[in-house]
Formats: sequence, C-alpha cells, structure tokens
Amino acid sequence: MSLDVVLIAGPTASGKSALAMELAEHLRGTIINADSMQVYAELAVLTARPSAADEMRIPHRLYGHVNVSESYSVGRFQEEAGAALEEARSSNRIAIVTGGTGLYFDALTKGLSPIPAVPVEIRESVRRRFETMGREPFFEEFARRDPATAAKLRASDTQRVQRAAAVLEATGRPLAEWQSMSGRSVLAGLKVARLVLAPPREILFERIDRRFEAMVRQGALEEARLLLGLDRALPAAKALGIAQLQDYVLGRITLEGAIAGAQSATRRYVKRQMTWLRNRMKDWNWSEEPQLSNIITLIRSELT
Repeated sequence: MSLDVVLIAGPTASGKSALAMELAEHLRGTIINADSMQVYAELAVLTARPSAADEMRIPHRLYGHVNVSESYSVGRFQEEAGAALEEARSSNRIAIVTGGTGLYFDALTKGLSPIPAVPVEIRESVRRRFETMGREPFFEEFARRDPATAAKLRASDTQRVQRAAAVLEATGRPLAEWQSMSGRSVLAGLKVARLVLAPPREILFERIDRRFEAMVRQGALEEARLLLGLDRALPAAKALGIAQLQDYVLGRITLEGAIAGAQSATRRYVKRQMTWLRNRMKDWNWSEEPQLSNIITLIRSELT
C-alpha cells in the first residue's frame, strides 16, 4: 500500500486510540496526537492518554509534553506535528494522526492563516481589560469593534475572545479577515487517507459513562486535586470532568453528583464534536466501528 499519512478523527470515546494502535502495528506506523488536551503532562487519566505500555509498543508523539500552565496553540501544534511527520517519514514509518480536535486537522489539511504574532504586552493589556470589565461587557465592546469575528464566538469562549481582541489591537484588522487567508498544508504532496470514526450516539454515550467511572478508579480525582490552583482561563482547566471533580474535592457536591455531571458534560461535548465533524469532514471516509479489515478497505478505496 502506497501511503504516507492516515488521519483518524472522531468524537470522544469513539475508539480512535485503539484503532490507531491496530493500524500502527499493521502498517508500521508512528502515532501522532491531534487532541488538544492529551498534550498536557498532568492530565494522563482525565484525557484517557495512551498508557506507558502502549507507548513502549508503538512510537507516540505529542502526548503529555506540555505543562498545564501553558496555553498550547494550534500554531504550535502545526509546527510540532509537521516535525513529527518528517521524523516518521525519515524512519520509513506511516504517520497515523489521531484525535478529536477538529481545528488541528484543519491546520494539517488546509494550513493556517498568516496571523502575525501578538506582542506579550498587548496580550497582557487585553487580559487586564477583560478582568476589569468582566466577560459580558468585554464581549459586547469587542462585538461593536469587530462584529464579523464576534459572530463566530460566544462570550463564554473567553480565551478565543481575548485572542481575537488582541489580534485586532495588534494588527488593526479583524481576526476573521486574517482567517480568510489561506496557508500551506504540511500534508501537501503526501498520500493521505482520511477517516472519521463515529459510532452510533447510544454506543458513544454508554462508553462515555463507563469510561469516566473507570477514570475515577484510576486516579482522576488525584489529578483534579493537584490542579485545584490552576488558572481557570487556561486551556487545561477546561478538560472534561475536572471542574466537577474539583467541586467534589472542595466539598460542594457528592462524588456521585460529580461523576454524573462530568458524564453529562462529556455527552454535550460529543454532540458538538459530531456537529463539527458532519459540517467540516463530509468528504472523509466514515466508519461506525473500528474493525481493522474494514478500515484497511476504506484506506485502499481512498488511495485508488
């Protein structure tokens, strides 16, 4: 099979990691992470990161290499994923990129817009103004100055709103305008198979419930407790389940309530993931179940 890269997208708990392992063993692959939460070192359990045993069996890249105090960006992902792709190719291995962060796949397949770097002092100025004004007034002011970008955001997307405001401040141009400019795909010239793994909703929801209960048994509470002081504005603080478990640690709710709340939040997140995937990955190969023989057939069909 003449192939350079396999992309495996899909919602949380769809079985992407297990499929990536099977494919990597079958095709002699290197697995590259495309999940915005699995990059964080301190969130191994809460993000269902591949185990140490899995990483010993198959080369894994971009997992657990970022501190939770950092804001990992899609631009950094594109750069690091590009390097990991080159490493895989130089080792005569097929790169298998898997995860549930749609923007990361967009960055790989379409490239990123040439948005200039925003100076630290401007980012800090915007952050201070946000904290002084409050979320809703800040968003309303931003929407008046940049209605096109604001129409794509919600006030609750605090990190994205602040970034958009900082880009406007630094460049004088709306973020939406920058985003309309095309970049270069790091996959240009490569033979790529694109898969979306999407089991039926009822199966996904059952897996979500079982998996979170298992996470609690495996140490998710300890992870949540260790991160109690983490700035809530940081991306890592938005990991699924962390808020509910921290509420339990602080005595605000019962453990049963925390688990139920985290399961419910994860189900809502999966619904949003599926909407994004259906809208943005219509032309990818879709599969409900990760049976290796079927997946190999799908890959072959895309390459012929």
